[in-house]
Amino acid sequence: MDLGVISVRYARALLKSSCEAKLEDTVYHEMQTLAKSYISVPELRFMIDNPMLAKDKKHDILITACGGDISNLTTSFIRLVLDEDRENTLQFMANSYITLYRQQKNIIRGKLTTAAVVSPATEQKMKQMVESKTNGTVEFESEVDHDIIGGFILEYDTYRLDASVQNQLRTVLTQLKK
Repeated sequence: MDLGVISVRYARALLKSSCEAKLEDTVYHEMQTLAKSYISVPELRFMIDNPMLAKDKKHDILITACGGDISNLTTSFIRLVLDEDRENTLQFMANSYITLYRQQKNIIRGKLTTAAVVSPATEQKMKQMVESKTNGTVEFESEVDHDIIGGFILEYDTYRLDASVQNQLRTVLTQLKK
């Protein structure tokens, strides 16, 4: 069976169970922590995929990767995944849950890249602008990139607004070459 189909089925079941238990927000944060753990600790995947490692050890490792003190629903979900020998798809399940949760709650991811650190007030104004355009909630992330020289790059959904000095200089250079 296809890896994507399996992960989405498990994620849908987890989302449905978490909604019924009114724990969808808690499970969302736990799945985000798990997904970040897979990214920040590459050895995690090798440990979980290792057939020689006992399931109890894998369970303990995954609980820690989810943040340690987690909900009973997430604990049961991890146990189910291990019992069904699907631990190799757990990272994809976590990412699928995050995607499904965001769709259900109408959450859009936004990113603001600037050449220098911006004030929280400026960041909040940009976030409000994106929320007014999308009619949804925005999970906003800020990043500093000195290479853009000045200005900003705002990305959300499938849109990208590049008002950086670097982009303007690139446009002038292109026009001069013509």
